[in-house]
Order: sequence, then C-alpha cells, then structure tokens
Amino acid sequence: MKKSCESCEYYDYDEFSEQYVCKIDLDEDEYLDFINSRTKECPYYKFYDEYKSVQKQN
Repeated sequence: MKKSCESCEYYDYDEFSEQYVCKIDLDEDEYLDFINSRTKECPYYKFYDEYKSVQKQN
C-alpha cells in the first residue's frame, strides 16, 4: 500500500515557496531513486498523528 505524503509528518507548508513540500533531506542517490520511481514507498514516511502530540501535553 502506498503511503500518502499528505498524512506524513515531514510534509509541511513552506512559506517561501507557498506550497507543501517534503522536509526530509535526501542524498543524491536517494533522490534519484525516488524521482525515477525505483522506490515504491518512501522509506522516511512517518504517519502524522496530531492526537499523539496532544496526549503528551496532558
């Protein structure tokens, strides 16, 4: 199952470019693999659970 960038913790709004971007810094090889679709899923995907951060505050 492919994971959606919209639900990833590293997918964030960049005010400078005024668009959503991935905040993970990939090295050159990882970036090329990702762009050329050699990687089926992002190895850095981490589900963003806003309720988890709220639970830590309580």
